[in-house]
Amino acid sequence: MGVDAVWFGILFVITTQLGLITPPVGLIVFVLSGVAPDIPMHTVFKGVLPFAIVMVICLVLLVIFPEIVMFLPGSMLTY
Repeated sequence: MGVDAVWFGILFVITTQLGLITPPVGLIVFVLSGVAPDIPMHTVFKGVLPFAIVMVICLVLLVIFPEIVMFLPGSMLTY
């Protein structure tokens, strides 16, 4: 299909992480809320919001410029 497996794998991992910290699933946020029950759930979601925004920006950049993913592996020397 013309899609690089490394690029697809990195996109898959980032979208999975994004899904684990945002509602409605937010599994990591629910675990964090269980560990610290005195902190309300909406406070935890507010704390996660900057990380979610950065992940969305990274996803957009990786979709627009897929060469970013393969820069380091492509620059490695092979002997």
